[in-house]
Amino acid sequence: MRRTIGVFLGDSTRRVGTLRFDSQGGRESAAFEYHPEWLASNDRFALEPNLPLVAGAQFHKAASRDDSIFHGAIADTEPDGWARRVVMRDYAKRRQAARRSQPLVPLSLAESRGEFTHPLNPIDFLLAVDDVNRVGALRFQDEHGVFQRTVGEGRRTAPPLIELNALLAASRAVENRSETAADLAYLLGRGTSLGGLRPKCSVIDDDGALSIGKFPSVSDERAVTKGEVLALHLAKAAGLNAAKARLIDSDGVPVSLIRRFDRTKEGRLMYISASTLLGGETGNLSEHTYTEIVDALRQYGADAQTDIEEIWRRIAFSILITNVDDHLHNHGFLHVANGQWRLSPAFDINPFPERERELKTWISEGAGPEATIDALMSITAYCRLETANAVQILADVERAVAGWRKTGRELGMSQPELDQFADAFEHRERIAAREVLLAHGK
Repeated sequence: MRRTIGVFLGDSTRRVGTLRFDSQGGRESAAFEYHPEWLASNDRFALEPNLPLVAGAQFHKAASRDDSIFHGAIADTEPDGWARRVVMRDYAKRRQAARRSQPLVPLSLAESRGEFTHPLNPIDFLLAVDDVNRVGALRFQDEHGVFQRTVGEGRRTAPPLIELNALLAASRAVENRSETAADLAYLLGRGTSLGGLRPKCSVIDDDGALSIGKFPSVSDERAVTKGEVLALHLAKAAGLNAAKARLIDSDGVPVSLIRRFDRTKEGRLMYISASTLLGGETGNLSEHTYTEIVDALRQYGADAQTDIEEIWRRIAFSILITNVDDHLHNHGFLHVANGQWRLSPAFDINPFPERERELKTWISEGAGPEATIDALMSITAYCRLETANAVQILADVERAVAGWRKTGRELGMSQPELDQFADAFEHRERIAAREVLLAHGK
């Protein structure tokens, strides 16, 4: 199989380059090449540090079987987790249906028709994401000049909130392995543009904005969707730049609605993950540190020191609410201009009362994975934070987190639901934070 895919940027559909994919037997390769007009434009920028603005094909080799064959900026738009499950289940059902309808068609003829004769490969997954809902600003056009969509032209792939019940029912069917072909067809596009393991979909909020709807899982033992919205509300109160979130009820089921920050009235924003900015690989996400993010901000940041202080504030918040799923794909950057980036709003912040208190992204190599206030304070100088400034940030965060039960009740959480999260919010590092504040007269 050989594919040549046009890569475009944003709603203006400017040609950025060409993606080539080649599969021969068990060997696969991918290369990206910038378009000459992009290289010649005054507002050109590198899609990521590992794709410098040079002519010619640039190849990317996956470091392990867990890593993408594509460069990070492209891989950041791939489906994974939940979305990958939906794509694979849909493909399997359509392949079975094709075999039942034409059982005597020779394999060679079926191959010439492109009828589900090969296992899904990386380019299949990449192009299975709907153009309208794909993360960031990159868009992919096939050899026939068609932007990749999972439904026909004129049909919506991000439904209004009124369709949440149908989305929830289809998602539950997938989780229970009872889905029909109609369920999967309905979820394609609506539920394949977003990463993470939990069931989710794209929806249009009441004000017309593209949002993410996250559903409870059938395996949940606590109110996970409510916990995420609680965390994001506390993050705002703590002074973090966090994604807008609210809870809505879908026939008695609490759904968290998270506003997409890579969309504005002006159009799509270019987004890359922290993994891509650092040149990391998916299989090594836990082998990086926040001090590396600080270094990257000093090199590529549009407002480096402001974002470095934001990073320090986010670490403090993660420690105090036990947000320990803070791997590099849960941090992101939005392009500003001329290859400079700003931290995206914080997202995928969750309290984990049952988890060991170790961060996925280490605070520093010396501190290791431990989520402690001592480790946080040890990098104040590295972040060029005055002690008084750091203490004030910690005070802001501690004050917000201290009101977690009150905020939870305002969101409609019951006492038993709040009690389920107590260990995430009430622990020794909260005491350590208060001791630091007391020592500095706060």
